[in-house]
Amino acid sequence: MYDRYNRKINYLRVSVTDKCNLRCYYCMPEEGVKLLHYKDILSYEEIAGVVRYGVEQGIDKVRLTGGEPLVKREITRLVAMLASIPGVKDLSMTTNALLLPDYAEDLVKAGLQRVNVSLDTLDPEKYSQITRGGNLNRALEGIEAARKAGLNPIKLNAVMHQYFDEEDRGALQNFAASYGYPLRFIREMDLEKGTFSKVEGGSGGDCRRCNRLRLTPNGKLKPCLFSDLAYDVRELGIEEAYRLALETKPRSGSSNTSCTFYRMGG
Repeated sequence: MYDRYNRKINYLRVSVTDKCNLRCYYCMPEEGVKLLHYKDILSYEEIAGVVRYGVEQGIDKVRLTGGEPLVKREITRLVAMLASIPGVKDLSMTTNALLLPDYAEDLVKAGLQRVNVSLDTLDPEKYSQITRGGNLNRALEGIEAARKAGLNPIKLNAVMHQYFDEEDRGALQNFAASYGYPLRFIREMDLEKGTFSKVEGGSGGDCRRCNRLRLTPNGKLKPCLFSDLAYDVRELGIEEAYRLALETKPRSGSSNTSCTFYRMGG
């Protein structure tokens, strides 16, 4: 499956919810979050249908995101549904890890292969400040639970936010190196201003190599994070939504004024 710039599209990011158990300042407002109505959110069967069609067209890599995907009820059932689709070679999840102590083993049994964990600092006070009340020890317990359960690799994503400094970088590098966790640094992004850059240690942010589409919780198939383009799989049908997303995928990102990070997974 190729877009109009001959980029091979084989990666689908699926945001399953706009809810989260943290309130990271660069992702969600502290209060007043206007959540989607439950009737507007895709069912697991609908998500599986979108993924299945995509896999038939060449998608082989699927990542579940949020919000925080582990706050979604019966998320392991969706994991099992997607893992059973022939052709899904890489099934992963982005998480803040707070609920991994409870879910890691069941996720592995359901078919999840690996996780990306958002971890911006190893300073407990700074972690609480960034996440507006999050518990760093709980996140570290979640990472350890994932390691013991066999989720591999565990990739760490650190946002270089306004409080980020060289002490944070050094501590994260030492922690990642001691366990062999791949570590990526992501400069803080702004959807409306179109501010983004290539991920340090990863491939994200490089528009020339972009291989992904995104599915929002309410069924909008988006060809680009930094674009207002979106195609409703319910209104248009799955096949037509994919066709339009491929045909209109921009050469590079610009800005997005119609959606939020917590509805797309960043």
